[in-house]
Amino acid sequence: MMKNPTVILTETDKMILDSYRNIADGLGDFFGKSCEIVVHSLENLDASVFKIVNGKLSGRTVGSPITDVALSMLTNLEEGANDKFITYFVKNKKGEPIKASISAIYGENQRVIGLFAINFFLDTPLSEIIQCFYHNPSLSNGENNLSEIFVDNAKDLMLCTLEEVKKIVYNDFSISASNKNKEIVSLLYQRGIFNLKDAVITISEQLGISKNTVYMHIRNLNSKSSS
Repeated sequence: MMKNPTVILTETDKMILDSYRNIADGLGDFFGKSCEIVVHSLENLDASVFKIVNGKLSGRTVGSPITDVALSMLTNLEEGANDKFITYFVKNKKGEPIKASISAIYGENQRVIGLFAINFFLDTPLSEIIQCFYHNPSLSNGENNLSEIFVDNAKDLMLCTLEEVKKIVYNDFSISASNKNKEIVSLLYQRGIFNLKDAVITISEQLGISKNTVYMHIRNLNSKSSS
């Protein structure tokens, strides 16, 4: 007899599943309205949909049941299959083509406690897909117009960020010369650079100041944030 994939979730399992809510929202925002994101809980297969983004694409809501393909995947996992995820093409009842992916979610003791599904509706008008991925600075707010540093080691990240921050500070003539380094350390602190190993040493060397001076600025910033 096939083992029932239903599981009793521990508190840790519930926390793990709950963490996928933000991932689902993030991917839904990234891919746009043509992509449905679903988190299934195996606590109740009859109402497995734990979280769903863009559910109007399939007409499902929280509390909808698991799908036949998902059940088949669970059966294969129970039988020892090594595939922890599947990607496939399918059509729904309306005949709409979908590219889909289902991945296992693991909880305590390496038990499968849920499934993470992505369904991209391929008949979405091309104009909508392009609009989702087209960057138009005139329509974006300042928070979306970001620059990001991609490097292969932490020291390069420190140095590149330092150069960006130095340009900002040196071009701000309202900051006195005696406060330039203090402001640089403050901006680096805000960007989380001092969470990296040896950041204090690297920054102090680049700025030509002592480690103790950098630590002093960081302590003052910590005291301000905690007050």
